[in-house]
Formats: sequence, C-alpha cells, structure tokens
Amino acid sequence: MTVLLMLGAAFVVSVGWIVSKPGYKGPTSKHFNGSTFENPKEVPSKSFFDVMKWYFQRDQGEWTKIPESEVTFAPKPADAVTSGLVVTYVNHSTFLIQTTGVNILVDPVWSDRVSPVSFAGPKRFRPAGVKFEDLPPINLVLISHNHYDHLDLETLKKLESEFDPRFVVPLGVDVLLNQEGIHDTYPLDWWASQPIDSDITIHAVQAQHFSARGLFDRDKTLWAGYIIENPAGNIYFAGDSGYGDFFKKIGEKYEIKVGLIPIGAYKPRWFMSPMHVDPEEAIQVHKDVGAEISFGMHFGTFPLADDGMNDPANDFSKALQKPENRGVNFKLLEEGDSFELKD
Repeated sequence: MTVLLMLGAAFVVSVGWIVSKPGYKGPTSKHFNGSTFENPKEVPSKSFFDVMKWYFQRDQGEWTKIPESEVTFAPKPADAVTSGLVVTYVNHSTFLIQTTGVNILVDPVWSDRVSPVSFAGPKRFRPAGVKFEDLPPINLVLISHNHYDHLDLETLKKLESEFDPRFVVPLGVDVLLNQEGIHDTYPLDWWASQPIDSDITIHAVQAQHFSARGLFDRDKTLWAGYIIENPAGNIYFAGDSGYGDFFKKIGEKYEIKVGLIPIGAYKPRWFMSPMHVDPEEAIQVHKDVGAEISFGMHFGTFPLADDGMNDPANDFSKALQKPENRGVNFKLLEEGDSFELKD
C-alpha cells in the first residue's frame, strides 16, 4: 500500500510539473515581488496542505447533467452590432459582447472539461448557450487569468484558427499563448489600458485571486478584471475574485453601465472566501462599483467547489430578499439569453 501511495504521489507531482507553465519576468511592483504576483498582505493565502484538507473533506452539493434538449440556444448572433450594445451569456464566465462593429468574447470556454487532461477534472453540466459554429467573427478576446475554466486552450486555438482575434491578457499569460501559437497578445498590468480602436479601450483592473496551471507555477502570472470602455456604456467584467476594498476604487475610477460579476464556487467559505465572492458579496460588489445593471456568472456549469449546481442561484435569490438589497438591479441570465442596450 505504501508503495502504491508513493507511486501515486510521484505521478501527481510529475503531471503537476509537466503542466506547469513559465510566467512573467519583469520589474518588481507593489503586487509583483520579482518572482510571483501577490494579493494585498491582509489576504490570507491557502497552502498546499489547505488544498489537501479541503479535497479530502469535501461535501459537494448535488449536480445534474442538463441535456441539450432542455437548453434554448441563442439564435445565431448578428455578424455585427453597429449601435448600442448586446451582451449574450454563453454560460460559466463566457459572454459574447457586441458593440460598434466589434465582437468580444470574455473567458471563452467551449470544452467539455476544464482540466489539463481530457479524461478527468471538472466536466460541463450545462451546454454552452451559443454554439461555437454560430459565433460571429470574433475581433477581441479577454482572458482574466490562467485557470482552466477561464483559459481554455482548445477553445482559444479554435478562435485563433477561425477568426485571428487580438487577445488581451494579464501580465505573463501571453507567454503561454505565444508558446501555443497565439501571438497577437496584449499583456496588461492592473490599471493599465489598451486602445482597441477609436471607440473601444480595455482597462485592466485589480482582482483578488491567484493563478496556476500546475503544481509549480503558482502566482507566476497575474489575474485581473476588465473595464470595456465603449460608446454605449462601460462594461465591468470581474473575472474571479474574493471581496476587497478595491471594488470601490473601480467604481470611483470608472462609470459602469453593466457589471458581469461571479456568484459561484464559494463553498466552503473557510477555504474559498479569499478567492471567490459568495452571492451576498457579489451583490455588494455590484453596489461598490456602481453598475446600473449587473448579471451573474461563474455558476451552474462546472463543479469547481462544494456548492451544488443550484446553490448559487438559490442563495443569490435569498440575498436579494434582504431589506438592504431590495430593488438592486442584479439579474441572472440563462445560457443563450441576451441583454440589449440601445443608443
């Protein structure tokens, strides 16, 4: 038995080494120590032993596979939206954003698993609400960080082959994409900006999370949220994040029309709270950034934590009923649903 455990551990470490990726090399900053990126000092980090404790004590809620026959797929999107804004929820953290003739995807994931291997790891329980083959020409892709449920290489390579878009990524994530043959990349630090054309500018903003593809590249690349500045109104895409005072800073710095805010993968709180907001905190994020309307994401698609498939939506609904949250303009979309904002 001891020999088998040793062999199993050796296998895990070997795979963890193989899938680990090189990271950012550059000058130090308030959140980069020359080797790894850091959250503010007051944010507790979780060790490998914390991960093992959570893994072996998991009490995951129920998940049920939703077949394609029970999903209403979005009609094929228009090739271009020249005025106003159309935001279509694909599911998980993937949205199609169309405005001023530019088609943008954020954290696009169409794979059946979010994992370094195709035979194991979190599997998809809900079909994507927009079929990949129905996508309009994609001009721009935003990646919030390098976790497998946000940076899906299979999907990114297909997008590169089909549409040759530009990719805006946090610092260091461009190294992996360049290695995989994706070269039109624009790495950004927090609070840095990248003009896309005369109408659209992307601003990277702070988030509270971590990065890793394997066991030996923890925090070697940055994580971020984004402001998509456009004539129809700024969109805030939060990526993944725990709760922090920086959300108020984002709201003070940018006037936000639409917020895209995560509500899932939050249980158990002792382990997940530094990296993922829960539904009640997500509502507070909406208030902090001052969005006119927000939509939830990062729930009900991949079993990433101990919350069950319906827990995020149920807990979100309960939180909205609290007196301090009544009238809050924060909604949950079904995959394939769209929100349109006219000029």
